[in-house]
Amino acid sequence: MTETKSNTDTKTSRWQGGHYHPHETQRMLELEGLELASFGRRAGAIAIDFVAIVAIFLAVSIPIARIWEKTHNVSVNLEFKPFENWYSTILPVVYFALIVALTNGLTLGKWLTGIRIVSLRHEKISFWHSIERALGYGASLLEAGSGFIQYGIHPNKQTVHDRIAETIVVRVRKPA
Repeated sequence: MTETKSNTDTKTSRWQGGHYHPHETQRMLELEGLELASFGRRAGAIAIDFVAIVAIFLAVSIPIARIWEKTHNVSVNLEFKPFENWYSTILPVVYFALIVALTNGLTLGKWLTGIRIVSLRHEKISFWHSIERALGYGASLLEAGSGFIQYGIHPNKQTVHDRIAETIVVRVRKPA
């Protein structure tokens, strides 16, 4: 007599496939009904964040450039041109990755506009999650910013960088 086991009872090695278990379902159910951030609030937040990024760039780079000029007797010409020089590309990624991870979804712009990034998988946004999202901004900018335009198409108002990092952006209401 042969015993049969169900598919879920059999053990498989890590190289043999396995069975799908939707771990994020419970988290997604917890988030159901949250008010999603408007496009205007999100656009305002990113504009504020880029002003903050330029301010940080100026506050850090000008003193360093002056010191470099004096110690090396050379002229330093700094330009903030994202995607054209390495420091202008790295700074936004570092800003968004660090701030979002340390504040669990807030940046200066998001805080001022009353919105927050929320992970669809975890209660806290990890550093890796925030790096994925920060790098995802580049993907959203591709093809004339079509990744941002997808906000109007996606049912959960997710842009490309939201989907890459498995996040949504929600409105934060102050308790009454």
